[in-house]
Amino acid sequence: MIKAVITGLGAITPIGLTVKEFWHNLTAGVSGADYITAFDATDLPVRIACEVKGFDPANYMDRKLVRRTARGTQFAIAASRMALEDAGLAIDTTNDHDIGVVMNTGGGGIADVEDATRTLLDKGPRGISPLFIPSIMPNAVSCLVSMVTGAKGPIVTSAAACASGNYALVEARRLLLLNEAMVLIAGGTESGTKRLTLAALDRMGALSRRDDDPQRACRPFDKDRDGFVCGEGAAVMVVETEEHARQRGGHVYAGIAGGAITGDAYHVAAPDPSGRGAARAMQLALDQAGMQPGEIDCIFAHGTSTALNDVTETKAIKQVFGQHAYEVPVTATKSMVGHMLGAAGAISALAAVLSIRDGIIPPTINLETPDPECDLDYVPNVARRQPVRAALVNGFGLGGQNVALIIKA
Repeated sequence: MIKAVITGLGAITPIGLTVKEFWHNLTAGVSGADYITAFDATDLPVRIACEVKGFDPANYMDRKLVRRTARGTQFAIAASRMALEDAGLAIDTTNDHDIGVVMNTGGGGIADVEDATRTLLDKGPRGISPLFIPSIMPNAVSCLVSMVTGAKGPIVTSAAACASGNYALVEARRLLLLNEAMVLIAGGTESGTKRLTLAALDRMGALSRRDDDPQRACRPFDKDRDGFVCGEGAAVMVVETEEHARQRGGHVYAGIAGGAITGDAYHVAAPDPSGRGAARAMQLALDQAGMQPGEIDCIFAHGTSTALNDVTETKAIKQVFGQHAYEVPVTATKSMVGHMLGAAGAISALAAVLSIRDGIIPPTINLETPDPECDLDYVPNVARRQPVRAALVNGFGLGGQNVALIIKA
């Protein structure tokens, strides 16, 4: 019996401000990439991003809180409220101690340090808000979701770089299995599209420079890929014990069957080219779920569109899946929503849940010239109708943190 089940979904993304809109556009192959509008980027080497468009945080919290929170925290609060509403779960004094929050992020509000530094230089120390540190600390995302919703169970934020989002669901499952909570509001959030972060990521060689054609810039597993497009947003799920969900009559989308995290111990920015650490995470997740590789119907790849990641991930999949690697569809959501960093794995996990629900695998868009070293079935350019009973969700973070998550009908 699956002990951890998913009963509520919420999302704020570059291709939709609701789960319904996100899923419609993802399966239609719509790209959220465009020229940056949040600030003047004309002097930057990279001027494109997958921005969240039309988001008004005042729709989800009072304006006083809006002024005191980082944009990534606002995304998390909005998506959490959506997920709770979708789950039909009200938090009050009868259950607040049984409900916790696992809201992960790669950098929290660290991108706002750039703006605060400019304020300090222009206006001096008294220009800095006394709540600046509480607003940017990574655990602010979980703490503020807790305060807004009233959840008083375990409140956790883990920063596992680009693997943070799907790790939140692994951690939520563990807390449920340990009987430390009955329900977790779990997911990932990020908003780091600032001049400093874009300049730094470009200096690393991580970003695509296809500024002349933003929507075709992110092209995972394509021979002509040259980096990812920076994205932002949040994906949140209500995860609870199966018993609790049944007792309250909650609708179950899917279950979290297993998950694991491993380390490369190789490099602070590059994946181990052998793929062994990533493969070990996938194998451990399968072992936890008591499943064989042939039982996985789809892999939601980390798929960053960088030269190293896509080849390494392909190698790792082959190590674990053997001949079945050529038969299982592999798809990369980043081709449409960009790399949402701490939210990336959560967005892929959300897509996996919806694939199980609807029997549709979203495409990897912009895959026009296959890389000979990336020779698997990446569901190129057009969504595929196919039953999905179990999906593997990969997330690989800077520093060599590998997370694999299995979501099952």
